[in-house]
Amino acid sequence: MQLSHGKSAPLKRLQAGDRLVMYSPRTSYPDGEVLQSFTATGVVTSGEVYQVEMSPEFKPYRVDVAFLECHEAAIRPLIDRLSFIKNKVNWGAAFRFGQIKIPAADFELIADAMGCDASFS
Repeated sequence: MQLSHGKSAPLKRLQAGDRLVMYSPRTSYPDGEVLQSFTATGVVTSGEVYQVEMSPEFKPYRVDVAFLECHEAAIRPLIDRLSFIKNKVNWGAAFRFGQIKIPAADFELIADAMGCDASFS
């Protein structure tokens, strides 16, 4: 996976075994339809950051992730129960910095809503 438009710094904060969940505000960046759903979850496998060439002008950094089979889960029904979202009215502000660390209980709530087993390692 890649984060923050292919930058390496956010990936360097990840370690093997870290669990993650992806939130997608839109179906595609930057002008896709509004989605506002959690769309993937998985675990970082090695934590080694590497660069790939998607085109001569774009060489993003990535880290390997083992993704789980899940389904999308809309965020709106979960907002009131997610502790990392402090402002329940302007909840989108919680995502403005891209990569964020969330409590295990929030991860488990999201994974459950996605139909995933949150206890994977």
